[in-house]
Amino acid sequence: MVLALLMLVAALDARAEAIEVRGFDNPVTEKRYQELTATLRCPKCENQAIGDSNSPIAADMRERVYAQLQDGRSDKEIIDFMVQRFGDYVLYNPRLEGRTLLLWGLPGALVVIGAVVLWLIIRSRRRTQVRSLSAEERARLDDLIDKEGSA
Repeated sequence: MVLALLMLVAALDARAEAIEVRGFDNPVTEKRYQELTATLRCPKCENQAIGDSNSPIAADMRERVYAQLQDGRSDKEIIDFMVQRFGDYVLYNPRLEGRTLLLWGLPGALVVIGAVVLWLIIRSRRRTQVRSLSAEERARLDDLIDKEGSA
């Protein structure tokens, strides 16, 4: 009986989570909300969008996004507000600016460097040709082989 009760409790999800219900005036605003909550990262969670996170900070961020959408703010204004409050970490795609230039440029530079190195390797291998032994070299090689074979 106790085992059955334990199995029942284990099978049930003990976490009671609040379901957020938000009312939108039009589907465009709702779509913007969905996109913003999918593109902003939760500062507490490990690589999770605020729309997917159950952390209190993500719930607060979703509430702020909703309130700012209702106030008529643009996506850029909302994103700028979140970056000002939480830093660049909340952006899944960092902005292209001086301090993130290396982040955006390094992958392309590594591909170019890799292609150049590969081209140089292929080019050097094509240059090395197998040359034939001269008659004198062939005779010397045969002598060395005969000496080794008889030893």
